[in-house]
Amino acid sequence: MGERDFPGCLPSLGTHMLRLIGSHYHFRRAVPVMLQACLGKTEISISLQTESKFLARQRAAALYARTGEVFHKARTMQGRFSGKELTSLLTFQSPVTLEPEVMAQEAEAPKRKTVKPREKLTRKVVRKPRSTKKKPPTLMLSDALEQLVLSNPKASTDTKEATQRTVALYIRAFGDTPVCDIGGSQAGAFRDLLLALPATLGKGKSNLTLQQEAQRAKSDDLPTLSNKSVKNHMLRLSALWNQLVQRELVAKNPWSGWHFESAPKTVRRSWTPQELALLASASWHSSLVSEPTFRLVTLIAAYTGMRLGEICTLRKEDLQTIEDVPCFLVRPHAEDGWSPKTEAGTRVIPLHSKLIEAGIMALKDNAEGHYLIPGLNGSKQKDRGATLSRAFSQLKTRLGLPAEITFHSFRHTVSTLLRNATTDIREIWIDRLLGHEATHKSQGTTTYLTGITIANLRQTVEAISYPETAFKKGTV
Repeated sequence: MGERDFPGCLPSLGTHMLRLIGSHYHFRRAVPVMLQACLGKTEISISLQTESKFLARQRAAALYARTGEVFHKARTMQGRFSGKELTSLLTFQSPVTLEPEVMAQEAEAPKRKTVKPREKLTRKVVRKPRSTKKKPPTLMLSDALEQLVLSNPKASTDTKEATQRTVALYIRAFGDTPVCDIGGSQAGAFRDLLLALPATLGKGKSNLTLQQEAQRAKSDDLPTLSNKSVKNHMLRLSALWNQLVQRELVAKNPWSGWHFESAPKTVRRSWTPQELALLASASWHSSLVSEPTFRLVTLIAAYTGMRLGEICTLRKEDLQTIEDVPCFLVRPHAEDGWSPKTEAGTRVIPLHSKLIEAGIMALKDNAEGHYLIPGLNGSKQKDRGATLSRAFSQLKTRLGLPAEITFHSFRHTVSTLLRNATTDIREIWIDRLLGHEATHKSQGTTTYLTGITIANLRQTVEAISYPETAFKKGTV
């Protein structure tokens, strides 16, 4: 084998030679046949790590001396070099610029020595670091909830509580896990588990695990969580993961992109006079909410169009007289974090004459705390209307009312009555009363909304009218 067998090689120096591979020179020396068994190699090939022909020759000479020492040692020893020993003998400082006599001494030394280079290299070899990107710190799911949701001053109370319930379910099922370890398989497993859980989960004490709850629902053929409920759980985790992705704490969001079969949507509608008469004549059986409280709340909803949560969180100071007109003030309460559903939900609602006749103004004198509506403090939940909402649903089911009718139907009824009223009521007055965003978003409409007078709003409220059989007569 000669130079012609190695294209790009320089003329040989003794029995060793140089080879140009790419832009760098390499040293190659064949191992004598009698020593190949001892060294376990047929040739020695080492990169000289230089593009300079002159430096390559110098380093090749030094390597030639080193390999000569290795061959000499191989001839005088019995047995075979170990791989570790041979690697140690043929490993050089990079770049290779050692004096031949120093290299010969170093071959006999157990440890490598640092030797000053013969001359300063004209080109410095810089090795690229493996990775300059730091790994993100490990963040547990419970910590992510605390930092990004519960401690977020811009997150609403509803969002905090709902996300906390969802995360608690996940931790109960799979434990508190680093967010970077939660991927598509874990998200899919949680989705499947949610779909198998009983619809009554959390409504009573249970010592069962979630997996056992799912097995109980299957064996007892119990109704399970709806697709909508499961979808809401997944959306809450997806919202949390979007923040983690933005902060580069996780690579992707495993909670997005899941599909759920959509059940036929129940379209809510207004109450009919017959249904209101049936509700008024029905007996009340809830032990958690008194009948007077129930009748009071439904009366306010029917003559204002307020949401249940807005009614139940009214404070005594939210009943005020403005321009000689008694009014409800729907506004945020910083002390408990409650706020209207939308920005337009902050509004003033004049009291209907029927509410004044019923004695609503006397509620400011009740001794039960600072809330305007009494009889709702027995609920263990922060939402004061939760217990009343469940009691109303039970009553509705007992009366055989259709699914299209809910407590929210009072709001639909008020909207329908006002839009069909014969008096001169403008659309934007109705939107303002109900806390809807203006139908038209022109600058003129937006400006005018802020200037609607109490007199116009009172005219709008007084257009609400019901048959005499719609509500039980009584006073607060």
